[in-house]
Amino acid sequence: MSPAIPYLTLPDLVILEAGALGGGFPPAPFAVKPFGTLVAMGVYLGAYLAVRQGRRLGFDEKALVSFMVWVGVGGFVGGHVFDTLFYFPSRVMEDPLSLIRVWEGLSSFGGFFGAALGAILWKWKTNAVLLPYMDVVGSAFPVGWVLGRTGCSLAHDHPGMFSDAFLAVQYPDGARFDLGLYEMLLTVPLAVGFLILRRRPRPWGFYMGMMTVYYAPYRFALDFLRARDLRVSDERYLDLTPAQWACMLMFAYGAVTLFRAFESAGEPSAWAVPQVPPPSSRRASGP
Repeated sequence: MSPAIPYLTLPDLVILEAGALGGGFPPAPFAVKPFGTLVAMGVYLGAYLAVRQGRRLGFDEKALVSFMVWVGVGGFVGGHVFDTLFYFPSRVMEDPLSLIRVWEGLSSFGGFFGAALGAILWKWKTNAVLLPYMDVVGSAFPVGWVLGRTGCSLAHDHPGMFSDAFLAVQYPDGARFDLGLYEMLLTVPLAVGFLILRRRPRPWGFYMGMMTVYYAPYRFALDFLRARDLRVSDERYLDLTPAQWACMLMFAYGAVTLFRAFESAGEPSAWAVPQVPPPSSRRASGP
């Protein structure tokens, strides 16, 4: 069989052409880009579903939104820093300021680590119990991830090795694996499953554990298909990408979290809705 998937793209929706307002402004066309639009839609839909689930379970809505803001900002910043440090280390040596230009490249695992740091800082600020908030957001995250990876599949920004396999995509320079497309397809069952499972309460840690245990193995496997012939090909450490090393940590975290969730299912604390302590008692009561 020959490659069957065409190289589909969507054009930018140009709002203003370059120089349309006179005086050379705007200096470049002002346009709505499909990738950014789908990512924004994914963030919004994931946040909406998380808030909806939080309301259903009795969470403090302001606290939940605050948590998501800290996680979102941490994820965005961490995604860029991780991408620059581990995928393009030579760029940091040549231009250290590239670390703070957060619009120049993002890494999914950097986003995960940055989000985790944001969650830890939020816990330090509020002294709230962290895992239930993580779980509510985790129950909605795969839906948003599907939209984000749909953007990747249209931007074709995760090219794999050349291949004449049936599921290869017909890139302009030859048929290749498209890892953004495959990750999107593999995430759909998780997103649908979570939407069904979250109709009933689950012990805290169930969604975070299940999501990471599900995601880490297939992401580890997909990274073996990454292109090695491109100028922007990923750096490898002992022949593994940074994401593959991170997958090992993610899977270990997920396995432990899922085990603890099932082990504690009979305890009232595994189902209790957390309350954010009053401001005066947050730091006084300890971490």
